[in-house]
Amino acid sequence: MVNLKDIQEALKNIQPFIHKTPLIFSNSFSRLINAEVHLKTENLQKTGSFKVRGAFNKLINIQNENNPPSPPFTKGGKGGLSGKKVIAASMGNHAQGVAFAANALGLHAKIVMPVTAPIVKQEATKGYGAEVVLYGENFGDALNHALSQKDYTFIHAFDDEKIIAGQGTIGIEITEDLKGIDFIIVPVGGGGLISGIASAVKALSPQTRIIGVQTESATAAHDSFKNKKISDKLPLPTLADGIAVGRIGEKTFEIMNKHVDEMLLVKEDSIAMAILLFLERKKLVVEGAGAAPLAALIDNKDRFKNKRIVLVVSGGNIDFTLIDRIIHKGLVSSGRIGVFEVVVDDVPGSLHYVTGVIASHKGNVLNVVHDRLAGGLPVGKTKVVFTVEVKGREHLEEILSDLEIKGFGLRRYK
Repeated sequence: MVNLKDIQEALKNIQPFIHKTPLIFSNSFSRLINAEVHLKTENLQKTGSFKVRGAFNKLINIQNENNPPSPPFTKGGKGGLSGKKVIAASMGNHAQGVAFAANALGLHAKIVMPVTAPIVKQEATKGYGAEVVLYGENFGDALNHALSQKDYTFIHAFDDEKIIAGQGTIGIEITEDLKGIDFIIVPVGGGGLISGIASAVKALSPQTRIIGVQTESATAAHDSFKNKKISDKLPLPTLADGIAVGRIGEKTFEIMNKHVDEMLLVKEDSIAMAILLFLERKKLVVEGAGAAPLAALIDNKDRFKNKRIVLVVSGGNIDFTLIDRIIHKGLVSSGRIGVFEVVVDDVPGSLHYVTGVIASHKGNVLNVVHDRLAGGLPVGKTKVVFTVEVKGREHLEEILSDLEIKGFGLRRYK
């Protein structure tokens, strides 16, 4: 099992290659929760994710096992790994972390992705110097193909002690920068990140409670932790694709059972709202997995009142083809956009009258859709669906109440 010495050694290994990411106090989030909230910003790490920490530690240890480096590794890739070959299966942050670390250390990396992997992730991985192979229709196919390549050393995404120790260096950095922490909240997929952080923090700050977070769309780690038995759970589509893992690791499960205090689940809407808050309040681009701890904090804010909390913002590699949808979902979840249906007389001036009511309350109409052919409408009536920007839920209710007082039939969508 990984211990503090392993993590301290990992930190020595990887320090020349990584950023010590800032631990940022957030005044806006602290006021929102009525607590002291700090952000460990691994979204600002090289490759945009914490994954590069574990990748560097694993690859350096592969070299040390057979050919101890002399002189020591130096920043810039002169460490003498040339000729060795590694392989990984991933379509996300692990792929980019392994690709970047391998390139920096001078070895060949092959990353196997399913043919369905987004082009942007294929190109990003190639950009870090790896050979990308497309194989199979899903991650399972890609993984099996990677494991079959016997002339390559396979790099597991999370269930490897050197990977776990590398991720655990985050825990050392947090405890160096801040004392008296009550809670550290960490996103959980396969468990490598939380296992490493918990192993370090429980040795350095045993009173600090470690809480893991998963989305309700991917609960394998949560269910395994709760039932004290590893269980498979196929993830559903989720904004937090970085933690959409169907089975926790054997090693990470053992560590989590020893060191992790609690696991929480959050809704997809809460993750979308958290992504939006990071953009608006902190001007940070954060992926769904990285936003999950903030979502959990907001959903459970009463229990964290007046506590000192660190949120591990695990990554910022969000798919920008989806960001408009995520922002819209976050605005709806936070009550900043309302969608509702109004039935009006199908005569000139009816729409103008409704928009006048909305305008009188300073609502901003974003979209209007007419439907004269909707089923169940009386002759001479039409259905109009409004999308309106408002200040919040109370502001929306003020508009809807006024419309109802004025005799309009309403149906709230969101």
